[in-house]
Amino acid sequence: MPSTPLVSVICLCYNQARFVEEAIHSVLQQTYPNIELIVVDDASSDDSRQMIEKVLAPYPRAKFIALETNIGNCRAFNKGWRESAGEFIIDLAADDVLMPKRVERGVEAFAQHDVSYGVSFSNAELVAGNGAFLKYHYNVDPSGLAKVPVPQGDVFLPLIQRYFICAPTMMYRRSVLDRLGGYDESLSYEDFDFWVRSSRLFKYVYTDEVLVKKRIVKGSKSQLQFKVGSKDFSSTYKVCVKAAALVASAVEKHALKKRVFYELRQALRFFDFKTALRYLALLKNL
Repeated sequence: MPSTPLVSVICLCYNQARFVEEAIHSVLQQTYPNIELIVVDDASSDDSRQMIEKVLAPYPRAKFIALETNIGNCRAFNKGWRESAGEFIIDLAADDVLMPKRVERGVEAFAQHDVSYGVSFSNAELVAGNGAFLKYHYNVDPSGLAKVPVPQGDVFLPLIQRYFICAPTMMYRRSVLDRLGGYDESLSYEDFDFWVRSSRLFKYVYTDEVLVKKRIVKGSKSQLQFKVGSKDFSSTYKVCVKAAALVASAVEKHALKKRVFYELRQALRFFDFKTALRYLALLKNL
């Protein structure tokens, strides 16, 4: 692998005029020298497009894709990915921030492992809308290291069992997306599906540093995931069906059953009875 392979950062924006400038600057201020920046605005209705054009004006090498109609996160990312050329990819939401060494540390992590390792991830700092510190994704000791053991290598089983990766911290080989065909555009969100499908094909490597700031904003997509009428319930069901086709042991099947039962309860809690019935059928098949 070349010492400085190209890394493509695809920054997705939808109505993030307040934050997109900081997100873009966090890419431009990386310590790593070989970065391709692609900003995709998914037909924002606020001033995001004007802000992006203003910030990128001094940087003609950066690419800006301004979509005329809102197509959703998965399709918007795929448009940016197909325009990219990097050996490695980062999916950066316009309200999150990369620490200066995030790209450098990711390239280093991949250089220390063979090509069976397709995804790197790290610890994160969770911050409020105004940037104030809230907490760490993994609690840290006085030296800044995670207090809990973080799974890496073959993570298919732990990813079925629980949420433990902070999605904005991920960086992945282009070959991962090539194998997956990009994000599944039929889904309303991407991370669970990406984890399930990619972890069956590639190993994950964890860097025990805080390399990303994830912003927790009231009303953001992640905050609205569990609400009546959310499309995320049916998307999660589709991913569970994919996982059912990928389980390779009794232990994995048992873990998936527990996960499906949990998701069934969430669907019932928010009155999505149609999806709940589909989960019941899936449980019977498992």
